[in-house]
Amino acid sequence: MNPVDKMIRGGQFLTDRITPLEMFTPEDLSDEHKMIQTTAQKFLRGEVYPQRETIENGDFELVATLMKQAGELGLLGHSIPEAYGGLGLDKISKGIVGEALGSASGYSVAHSNHTCIATLPITYFGTKEQKETYLPKLASGEYIGAYCLTEPEAGSDALAAKTTAALNEAGTHYILNGTKIYITNAAFADTFIVYAKVDGEHFSAFIVEKDFPGVTIGPEEQKMGIKGSSTCSVIFEDCEVPVKNLLGEVGRGHVIALNVLNLGRFNLGFATTGASRAVFDATLSQVTERKQFKRRIADFPATQEKIATMASELFAAESVMYRTAGLVESALGGYEDSVDYKAIAKAMNEHALESAICKIVGSETLDYMADEGVQLHGGAGFIKEYPVEQAYRDARINRIFEGTNEINRLLIPGAFFKRVAKGEVDARSLIEQAQAKLESGIQKEDDILASLHQVVDTYRNIFLVCAGAAYEAYGDAMKNEQETLMKLANIAIALYQAESCVVRAEKAREHGDRTYSLKEKLAETFVEHSLAQVETNAKYLGASLLKGEIRSQFLMGVSVNLNAFLTENRIERNRVIASHMIEATNYVR
Repeated sequence: MNPVDKMIRGGQFLTDRITPLEMFTPEDLSDEHKMIQTTAQKFLRGEVYPQRETIENGDFELVATLMKQAGELGLLGHSIPEAYGGLGLDKISKGIVGEALGSASGYSVAHSNHTCIATLPITYFGTKEQKETYLPKLASGEYIGAYCLTEPEAGSDALAAKTTAALNEAGTHYILNGTKIYITNAAFADTFIVYAKVDGEHFSAFIVEKDFPGVTIGPEEQKMGIKGSSTCSVIFEDCEVPVKNLLGEVGRGHVIALNVLNLGRFNLGFATTGASRAVFDATLSQVTERKQFKRRIADFPATQEKIATMASELFAAESVMYRTAGLVESALGGYEDSVDYKAIAKAMNEHALESAICKIVGSETLDYMADEGVQLHGGAGFIKEYPVEQAYRDARINRIFEGTNEINRLLIPGAFFKRVAKGEVDARSLIEQAQAKLESGIQKEDDILASLHQVVDTYRNIFLVCAGAAYEAYGDAMKNEQETLMKLANIAIALYQAESCVVRAEKAREHGDRTYSLKEKLAETFVEHSLAQVETNAKYLGASLLKGEIRSQFLMGVSVNLNAFLTENRIERNRVIASHMIEATNYVR
């Protein structure tokens, strides 16, 4: 069975195990996937990397030119149907291109923004005429797109937008007034997906061209990082937008904005994972070439422990991204030519929870990798000559892009409680079973993968018990208890990462993968590292939500259950992982 053929519900991992047959991994890539991956990698190395310094200096004409070259190679049209000039590839291919170009700094931001949130609103919600008019040009790079949602008083609260749209007396144009800020690609964009409130009330989406009367581009923002990406305000002063450029229906702009952002988060997860890999490879080169005390930096055990941990975090991020790609494709594949907008929106929202995890995991893994990368470079990591210095500055924005990581964390348990409220999950039964399993303790399996599955099951049980305690304490007011929701999200994220690693290793063993042993070690190191995160968050919740004897039993049970999985061979295992990476001088799995 192809992993993308079976529809798995969003958030199902919180209640049920997944089997290897149901999970897509990087090892499942088809020849077509590998072809688009190779094309993107060659473009990056041959055209973008040699221009790194020029791009960093803010040559946006060059960025636009490179995007047109990318269009000629099909790298802008992978998610656009063939009928409209694209390649019509699956969402896995979308992730692959994002990952391959993720280390391209400002260019990567421009490219990803264009192919995702600036193009997909038209792909999925445009009329036939709108698709015929814009998609071929967006696929080729003749037109570059931008996405205008954020305003001075509407960031995470996007629906608080003040930009207005009013139909003129002739009924031919909407007149837009307002200001959008922090708009990526603004300096050279040809089309803008703009959100405004019709009659100051009905949140709606519009396709606006740069030459429409009343469009003004503000000055470039002076940013901490991603300096090769254009970021400006876009001002609309009595801007005349033809009625035919209304995207979707009046008052339904939120359906487009919020659902397209799900794909944006999914895409950002892949891009940051690609950037993490580039940082890791650059760090390996540095520690294998530089010497101190007559030894390579790579030969010191402290370095090897860092390398092993970095590799395991990268393995987990990569596993999460490809698993989610399979899920998104299973839900959304085939909808590019549909006109059933309600069904499209539902499909785009199905894996909003997993897409939020992609964004969080990708951005926070990159921050960790960049920080350790600079540290292992030593003083060189602070010098602009070395790419890791730029990577460190560029990484920081990703925890803010596409909804802050805090906002995304709130989405995760929120999605679970919505399923419970709809009766899609028998929460009471699941929570009672989870509580019983935690109280009964664990007899650790001898087989490593079986033992790691026990850890994942324990994480799931801890999440369910904590979620039940939280709901019992707060009920429908849960949405206001952000500290609690954040801690629940942290456990859910660790669960999703851990299970993705373990099932990937299990699948490698079943298929006779020659690198199975390394994958198993990477999974074991990641899971072991995540134990402390789950324990800390579970104890916070248990101590806050439970009382009396139940409180004491839960806190003790969490420690006893998780401590059972602390391994004896961690130093040796991590040295083996490090030796694989150091010998190859790049990330291997």
